[in-house]
Amino acid sequence: MKFKTLFSFFSLIFICGVAKSQTPIQNIIDTKSKAISPKLIEWRRHIHQNPELGNREFKTMEYIATHLKSLGLEVTTNVAKTGVLAILRGGKPGPVIALRADIDALPVKERANIPFKSTVISEYNGSPVSVMHACGHDTHTSILMGTAEVLASMKKDVAGTVKFFFQPAEEGAPGDEEGGAALMIKEGVMENPKVDAVFGLHIASSLEIGQIKYVSGSMMASSDWFTIKIKGKQTHGSTPWTGIDPIVVGTQIINNLQTIVSRQEDLTVAPVVITVGKFHSGVRSNIIPEDAELEGTVRTLDGKMQKDVHEKMKLVVQKVAEAWGAQVDFKIDTKTLVTYNNPELVKMMIPSLERATGKDNTTEGRWTTGAEDFSYFGEKTPAFFFNLGGMAKGTDPAKAAPHHTPDFVIDDSMLDVGVKAFCNIVFDYAGMRPLKGLK
Repeated sequence: MKFKTLFSFFSLIFICGVAKSQTPIQNIIDTKSKAISPKLIEWRRHIHQNPELGNREFKTMEYIATHLKSLGLEVTTNVAKTGVLAILRGGKPGPVIALRADIDALPVKERANIPFKSTVISEYNGSPVSVMHACGHDTHTSILMGTAEVLASMKKDVAGTVKFFFQPAEEGAPGDEEGGAALMIKEGVMENPKVDAVFGLHIASSLEIGQIKYVSGSMMASSDWFTIKIKGKQTHGSTPWTGIDPIVVGTQIINNLQTIVSRQEDLTVAPVVITVGKFHSGVRSNIIPEDAELEGTVRTLDGKMQKDVHEKMKLVVQKVAEAWGAQVDFKIDTKTLVTYNNPELVKMMIPSLERATGKDNTTEGRWTTGAEDFSYFGEKTPAFFFNLGGMAKGTDPAKAAPHHTPDFVIDDSMLDVGVKAFCNIVFDYAGMRPLKGLK
């Protein structure tokens, strides 16, 4: 019997049997998740009011670890510098599942007028900055803390092992430091015991509370950061022909980089975004400077296309500089891969999401050009990452403040939906064990 036929056969048996075999467990999950809603809000608001930047989440780490230890879990701190790994060994044999939440904040000054507003000041790249949970990682952390509590209270019914990853530095490590998902993996969180599947969620400020959106296949873009250093020849602004103008060279590079998107990549396969976000050169209006520096980001939804774009960018930068007689140094650093949801795993777990919030509130979305380093976990084992609503009911999504902005705000009244989703996934995946071995 082919795998897909086998998959459909077991899926039908599983889904038809859910109403009978899973109803008692489902009732317990619903009851316990609702009961800890006040805790979820309390934890989230505490973390929101005490944000810490990537690789500096020392107090957040201790706050999380204290709670997990109180549940009797095996807890390891200082994972990937400031992360936490907790392990729950269930009362029955079964698979190893990992659940992940990111814990870091951003160098953003909060503008929203809320009682638990952040007023924290920290240091970023040597300068003082305001710090805010402007991407919702505080809600992710709270949800996973709550999931750990519910599952720990149901330990005898849990089949297999659950690993809880509280990951630092999802937004990127400072300077040249290592960090984030890649460092957690490097330090062995996916092994001993080996993880069979990994799951994560992200709050969405423009998705109404109580709703879940998922994507099968490519969900979020890869993220590459690049730097272009141009060395020209300084001269007087009145005689540009006696020098090599790095500003003009830089503008020509920018223009030609955009033709990679508009004329060289097949956008019917996947989108590409090349953005130059920083251009620094010169000190005076009548001096053509010697140097210019450009910085930017590249986003793609296809791994092969990501590599192809890198090569084309390198060629454009080199040839434009060569045509002008300038010297150039081009560097590109991959921050994240494409966040890819294993299609078979998604199909298996959709009923779990539907039972967490209702079939009408669980819908398929589409990819975005935002990026997530959760993608590195998916490189090691089948992964599923989904969005959870955080926008107050009745709000116009077009008017909801985007992530990474001072006005970003989340309605935290239904975080228990995230807990229910995670708990359902743990129990349901164990029930689908004949279908393990996904690629």
